[in-house]
Amino acid sequence: MIMRTFGWVVLPVAVFALSATGGWTIAGQERTATPSLVITAFGGKTVDYKAPRTPWGDPDLQGVWSSDDMENVPMAAGGRGGRGGPAPQAGPQPLYLDDAAYQARVDQVKRAATQRDTSAESSFRFDYARRAFPQTRLIVDPADGRLPAIKPEAQGRLMPRGTYGPGPLDSWRDFSLYERCITRGIAGSTLRVIYGNGNRIVQAPGVVALSYEMLPDTRIFYTDGRPHINQRIREYLGDSRAWWEGEELVVETTNLTNQTAVGVNGNGVQHSEQMKITERFRRVANDVIQYQATFDDPMTYERPFTISFPLTPLDGGMLLPYDCHPGNTAISMSLAGERAEDARHAADLAKGIIRPRRSVQDCGAGVGSAPIAGCSDATATGGRGLAEGAATGERDQER
Repeated sequence: MIMRTFGWVVLPVAVFALSATGGWTIAGQERTATPSLVITAFGGKTVDYKAPRTPWGDPDLQGVWSSDDMENVPMAAGGRGGRGGPAPQAGPQPLYLDDAAYQARVDQVKRAATQRDTSAESSFRFDYARRAFPQTRLIVDPADGRLPAIKPEAQGRLMPRGTYGPGPLDSWRDFSLYERCITRGIAGSTLRVIYGNGNRIVQAPGVVALSYEMLPDTRIFYTDGRPHINQRIREYLGDSRAWWEGEELVVETTNLTNQTAVGVNGNGVQHSEQMKITERFRRVANDVIQYQATFDDPMTYERPFTISFPLTPLDGGMLLPYDCHPGNTAISMSLAGERAEDARHAADLAKGIIRPRRSVQDCGAGVGSAPIAGCSDATATGGRGLAEGAATGERDQER
């Protein structure tokens, strides 16, 4: 075993034999076909760019990358990409904007970046796009851009909303893994939100490490041919095995739990343990990595689906510390507030005052707890079925 140290992380590198074709053979691993990489960064145009090579000959993906430039690009056709995004167009939605609409986006992104550069209250919160891309949504398969239907038996598996929802909050289990500072999952750690969108890639022979900025998880992708771990072992971020297909790094992740979800900040419908995620990374320009992920869970979705979008260099070039769990009193304070409301509600009833129990948010779950436009007591206390943005977590992303 060779130990290679790269500053912030020590990577164990096991030496295996190369196959006759020059690639690594993954022993005992059955691969299933997933959609080819869709390079959305350039509107579907052919890309001939060849990435620089590492000293050992692999395409060099190293750097600190961000999804900030996907601001206001929704996951699915018909979505808004979070609060504040443009209203969706009527009828079928093409994957790419036409020339006029793309130029309008270029102009809008430039104006917004200039305004924020000169008048923003903070450079930490509300990270924003600096570069426009022509895609209209993240889902590239199915071709209509729609999120596949959630199976009826899975619709009740929404990630707990915690302080994003109406309550009541009776236990730490009523909070999402994100609010508990545990993880946002694979999808939630890469999809663009209002800050903390950094992704750092470091490589060594036979291994690639990917670190996330918000809730600082690090995933290890072995490319040396070793098989997956025992299927009885389950992890929040699963077990990843990878291989190179020319310019592309392909990563297959299995052994996931049923406690994470495919949505922004890890919100949305919790998938099953049968979920398999296949990711593709390709450097398509010096300053662009095309990222793609296929989600295949027959117990949750009617069919697999794929998202694809560009990652660009992170402003500042380094991941900021995200000390969420140390000193995290949000859970205890939220539960204490709920118990205080229980006591007040009971006291009012004893006095003959009949009133509904106050919800956690009282329509105040917007950015900085600002009131949400169109919110009422009925919508604050929730309803049946999956509300708009619930399956992708986009209703709760702006906080």
